[in-house]
Amino acid sequence: MGKDLHEKYSSVRELFEEAGDVLGFDLAAVCFQGPEEELSQTRITQPAIFVHSIAAFRLLQEKGFAPVMAAGHSLGEYSALVAAGYLSFSEGISLVTLRGQLMQKAGDRAPGTMAALIGLEDQTVEKLCRESGEVVVPANFNAPGQVVISGTHAGIEKVMERAKAAGAKLVKKLNVSGAFHSPLMEYAVPDMKTRLAAVKMAKGRIPVAANVTGEIENDSEKLRDLLVRQITHPVRWTESIERMISSGVIRFVEVGPGSVLSGLCRRINKSVDVANVGGAEQVDLFKV
Repeated sequence: MGKDLHEKYSSVRELFEEAGDVLGFDLAAVCFQGPEEELSQTRITQPAIFVHSIAAFRLLQEKGFAPVMAAGHSLGEYSALVAAGYLSFSEGISLVTLRGQLMQKAGDRAPGTMAALIGLEDQTVEKLCRESGEVVVPANFNAPGQVVISGTHAGIEKVMERAKAAGAKLVKKLNVSGAFHSPLMEYAVPDMKTRLAAVKMAKGRIPVAANVTGEIENDSEKLRDLLVRQITHPVRWTESIERMISSGVIRFVEVGPGSVLSGLCRRINKSVDVANVGGAEQVDLFKV
């Protein structure tokens, strides 16, 4: 993740070095040399994605890119808050690191997993979760007909089977280390709440569409509280994108590794312009 950016831009190398100072290890070395099993650990994956996203965003800023609104999916909400000016990069990497550590511990203490369900209405998925008799909840409302569920291993298996019987087009268990955005993450809440309470959040330059509510927010204190709630509550991505569109947004740029969110945006509304920028070539070709 971000290797070509790191090789080409000194500003990106400096960002990885700053992150390494906070983390206490060479993040660039782990990202680019592995081992893969270490990089796949939540406590490392989350800072790696965060740094890559901010690195790409800052390069776009140098080209004159100035968004009017921001949003980030799950971990990406921290990147959005840094991009929007509510958090500094150093505070962001510190919070993301703690979040990853706590979520990994929560997953060890209360084992669980997640699964993607495609082709069912949100209400149907919610009903299947309620009727499972287990701790299973919708974790990501990603796009119409696309919901990720989160919960105990037994509960996920049960809902997956019932989703197939209910006519789901695709049912797929995800390769994750825990039941994120579910009550099984409760262990992570107290320490994250304490750490966030000590963070200085500035008045942001632009508003952010919040995961937990799907609403456009610009109140720093409310955004701080929503970051705590996000740990155990679902990501309302469909609502977030729809709210941004209704507020006048017609162009979305996904910044960072991958293009999953670009695809989700197109599923939510085919009329909007969508682009994704994560590599050096994409940065170079990007037009403001």
